[in-house]
Amino acid sequence: MKLFKLSRTVLILGLSILLNPVLAQSEDATEIVRKSDQLMQGDSYISIMTMKIVRPSWDRTITFKSWGKGRDLALTYIQTPAADKGQTFLKRTNEMWTWNPKINRLIKLPPSMLAQGWMGSDYSNDDILKESSIVVDYHHKILKEVKYEGFDCWVIQMNPKEDAAVVWGKVISYIVKGKYFPLKVEYFNEDGDLVKTHLNSDVKQMDDREIPTKTIVQPADEPNKKTVVTIEKMDFNVNLQDKFFSQQNMKRIR
Repeated sequence: MKLFKLSRTVLILGLSILLNPVLAQSEDATEIVRKSDQLMQGDSYISIMTMKIVRPSWDRTITFKSWGKGRDLALTYIQTPAADKGQTFLKRTNEMWTWNPKINRLIKLPPSMLAQGWMGSDYSNDDILKESSIVVDYHHKILKEVKYEGFDCWVIQMNPKEDAAVVWGKVISYIVKGKYFPLKVEYFNEDGDLVKTHLNSDVKQMDDREIPTKTIVQPADEPNKKTVVTIEKMDFNVNLQDKFFSQQNMKRIR
């Protein structure tokens, strides 16, 4: 009798999962996000990127080189324009710093600055230094499956864990099935209002993988402004020592 009751319970549970596609998929959402994050960053990386800040009456272009290792170490160096060359940004675990050679000053960035625009752009400090982790700091759920820009995509909602120190109240990502790169990412504040959207395109071979190489960052409340970030070169799973990510090295790298 006990065996019959147990079998019936298992059968009912199995049928409920099969009849509820979202429930059936939800257990895979975190793995999808993990694969996407691993694709875009690897265990470590070195990249050269160009960022164009577009405003109604002007635009500005910045070139920068970045190094990253895991979720705790990141370093970014401004190459151009000449006025900003040499400025560096460092993340070590939960601490973030910026070095400005013109004033010979090292400044610690408070967590409150994570959501602010990096170098006057729509790209945030959190985007550059990757203080929060979409894998570790969020719960994940597949909302639906759609065709977007010609690709079959999972639409995955990410809600922050209670103890996570994150910028966003919710993130929704369109991740391409089988390829795992994100094509569209929407960022919401704690009130549920859309703050900005990242639109990814120009899929190209970078090192050993295919990834989008162009990101348009579009503020929700300022349609006449945008920031365009282009990956010029990116190498993955490179040999980087932890000691490379130091305050001393902020002043030495080129």
